Amino acid sequence: MKYFYVIANRTREGAAAAAGFIRDYLQKLGMVCVVDTGTPKPDRGGYTYREQVSPEVDCIIVLGGDGTLLQAAVDLAELDIPFLGINMGTLGFLTEVGRDGIEGALQKLVDGEFSIEKRMMLLGRSYGAQGPEDEARALNDIVITRKGSLQIINLNIYVNSQLLHQFHGDGVIVATPTGSTGYSLSAGGPIVEPQAEMILLTPICPHSMQNRSIVLSSRDKVTVEIESSREGEVQEVEAIFDGCHKAALRTGERIEIRKSQKTTGIVKLSQVSFLEVLHRKLSK
Repeated sequence: MKYFYVIANRTREGAAAAAGFIRDYLQKLGMVCVVDTGTPKPDRGGYTYREQVSPEVDCIIVLGGDGTLLQAAVDLAELDIPFLGINMGTLGFLTEVGRDGIEGALQKLVDGEFSIEKRMMLLGRSYGAQGPEDEARALNDIVITRKGSLQIINLNIYVNSQLLHQFHGDGVIVATPTGSTGYSLSAGGPIVEPQAEMILLTPICPHSMQNRSIVLSSRDKVTVEIESSREGEVQEVEAIFDGCHKAALRTGERIEIRKSQKTTGIVKLSQVSFLEVLHRKLSK
């Protein structure tokens, strides 16, 4: 690797200084390193501008937490450039390197001492009365949840066009293996090895005894259709992609979710296994 691009979440203490250190360190080694502008995006938030990233970039270094890396991965998925996450906060699953390990990590990148894990992504496409309305990707999950007042929402969930369940509750999480350690886990879902390929359906506060997650093949298509409320009122819900991009849905509309053709490359520098990282996280 010779050409690097640095994305820094400047709301994290020390992130701007760390970005400058990385640039100076790599340039002294004869590498090319560009630091992003740090200007927040007015439309969706975040810090990633695809037009600023040269196609010659070999690696994108993300300073922040898992949320910053997720945002960058989705925004830059079309570029097929791997990411190295540097954690500026608590232990994360995606951000492998801590503050005190930056210099050693950079040297390993330059020396070629790394591997790249390919992580599955989801593609969600919402449909209204006139056809397709919105489309976005997610590395962690797509959450279909209520919008506005605290009320139970009614959803019809289909797998490959076959009705699976008529759901009543707060919502449903459609997650990747990478996302299995996020919101899905908090809602009672299983933990899945991140390089696996499968789709997880995890209910959020179901209004029934049927509160188990369902594990599907990565070849399956999940469709969530918004039903009317029991009083016949129009329901309004949101499909939220990795906690940032939102698509509004109303009664009679639906969202189709399937495996994306794009993957996210995560740079791995150590031989620490997922199980060891999981042990550290669960022991906190």
